[in-house]
Amino acid sequence: MGDHFKTDTDQLDQFVKTLDGSVKELDEARTALSHVRGDQIGTARLDEACDGFQEKWKYGSEQMREMIGGISEGVKANKKSYQEMETNLENALKQMAEQGTSGGGK
Repeated sequence: MGDHFKTDTDQLDQFVKTLDGSVKELDEARTALSHVRGDQIGTARLDEACDGFQEKWKYGSEQMREMIGGISEGVKANKKSYQEMETNLENALKQMAEQGTSGGGK
């Protein structure tokens, strides 16, 4: 069964980096556009639409940052659990091997 289930903890690290990078890029995009005001574009109707979009973009990006942060924390916690399980399994197998070679298996 172990041959069918494998977890690459390095891939989990990469996934967390990707998630963190996406939050950074989202923030950079919003920041880059934050200085553009609707009144710089043209008609009053277009200006109003741009201002509304900026507000929705800000709210949406904050929500996405929060969700991505939660996913990132979950992946980190899973990685830690996998590493602890591997360490515990390795220690248990070493202990079994030591007991088998120390005369316990007469």
